[in-house]
Amino acid sequence: MPFALDLAGRPLFLISNMAMHTQNLKSDPRCSLFIGPANSDGDPLGTARATLVGVAESVSASDSASIREIYLARHGNSRYWVDFADFSFFRLQPVDLYYVGGFGVMGWVGARDYEDAAPDPLAQAAAGILTHMNADHVDSMILLARFHAGLEATEATMTSVDRLGFTLRLKTHEGMKAVRINFPQEIDTPMKTRTALVEMVRKARQ
Repeated sequence: MPFALDLAGRPLFLISNMAMHTQNLKSDPRCSLFIGPANSDGDPLGTARATLVGVAESVSASDSASIREIYLARHGNSRYWVDFADFSFFRLQPVDLYYVGGFGVMGWVGARDYEDAAPDPLAQAAAGILTHMNADHVDSMILLARFHAGLEATEATMTSVDRLGFTLRLKTHEGMKAVRINFPQEIDTPMKTRTALVEMVRKARQ
């Protein structure tokens, strides 16, 4: 299900009244949203994912204008049907969140802890970082995969980046693999991301 996030991190949906899931929500608003990686090459049990459990509520008319702006910024194609009479916005109010970070890393996060959590500082810059790395620094990512994960790759694509590290999708002789590589310390700006990556590549070349 396509979704966007409001300023409190609550998922927003644009759904048709004719859809079965909309009818189900109106009958019983309890629901869950599973969020997994866009690319799951390798063992899917080793990838990070989360399930938000909560109640889906129809967005009030007073909030619809701001919600519409947020949603269309995330899903531009939706502007072709956002104003159809049978479409409306719903918001998931989280009650619990179950997070799995990979093998042996999992646990529950309460609604208050989720509400109080700060967005990752690289969230807005991540797309630009990925575009730059994948266009100009494939050789460096292949080197980092060899140095940090012992994987020999012929192609590499950075698929995610955050304050703690990044994920690479690798083409190897054994097939496609995914690897997570951590930064030496937490990163909070795009410039620090660049500095950290340059230093990691320098050390890998020594």
